[in-house]
Amino acid sequence: MDASHSTNSEIIKKAIDGLLGVVEQPREREIISRRFGINSQKETLEQIGEMLNITRERVRQLEKAIVIRIKIHAEEGKVENLVAAEKLIIRNLIDLGRVARTETLTKQIYGHKSTAKERSVISFIGEMSSQLSVICDGDKYYHSICIAEYGDEKAVRMKADEIVKTITAHKNPMTATELDEKLDYQHPDHIVAIAHVSKQLATLGGLWGLAKWPSINPRNIRDKIFVILQSKKVPMHFSEIARAITESNFKRKNVTVQAIHNELIKDERFVLIGRGIYALNAWGYSRGTVTDTIKKVLIENGGVMERNEIVKQVLRARQVKETTVLLNLQDRAVFNRIDKNKYAVKK
Repeated sequence: MDASHSTNSEIIKKAIDGLLGVVEQPREREIISRRFGINSQKETLEQIGEMLNITRERVRQLEKAIVIRIKIHAEEGKVENLVAAEKLIIRNLIDLGRVARTETLTKQIYGHKSTAKERSVISFIGEMSSQLSVICDGDKYYHSICIAEYGDEKAVRMKADEIVKTITAHKNPMTATELDEKLDYQHPDHIVAIAHVSKQLATLGGLWGLAKWPSINPRNIRDKIFVILQSKKVPMHFSEIARAITESNFKRKNVTVQAIHNELIKDERFVLIGRGIYALNAWGYSRGTVTDTIKKVLIENGGVMERNEIVKQVLRARQVKETTVLLNLQDRAVFNRIDKNKYAVKK
């Protein structure tokens, strides 16, 4: 930990001591410390009740009273060293876009991947401070902390839901700049900060989309192949696809070339267009042999075509050599040569 982060840690520690100093009774300090995980992991009302030999309901009542007492002291400026911690947290939140997941904020303050205890400490300050708002963890939102002037928990959730609705209506992933054109924010970075709060959203390669979309949040090998091909926008050999996945930012990106090849064969989204070369079906490439592709081209163009035009259209659908197309055209069991340069499918 460098000097600045060491200083941050000391500021937070002093603020916690100040907040707990409001609570005079040792038993009450024990309750609040255990409930918020200040000294160890968070404990339930039942666990604390069993330890203190009191009922779950009594623990709940005591917790509520203690929290109210601390918040009043904090709002009145009577908590020693709290102001310095609030300024530190707000300064970091401004850098992060005014709101951030507690995990992200804690990492920035401490300068390393945060521990559960460190996250609990920052969360506790957020809960007690009138200068900060806390967004509770749930099915739709990550536990986050926001500058109170920017919005309370309800306001932040509404902003996150608005981004979800905008992307859903667009039906495709969007950049922060594209979202900024449709939403009323001072800067695209503020949109990104809000988007990170929502569990319904995910980001990949500068694009934001619904977390359930494979193109933005690939969960298996096939989805990762799709994302690679879609991002590269050109057909690729299966070994190149494997290498691209290994070099990507995907989670669980260790794959074998054989595994990639197997998945390419199974999924109809991918089309073999050359020796080991695959493209996306959506790009208009044809399945089947070169002969099948020639037949399809001829049928779609009235049944008779000049040789050069046949070659041109087949090469758009398959990555093969021109000579391969010409050799397949010589198959008299499938194609008739009308004159010197024209061919038709044999009936």
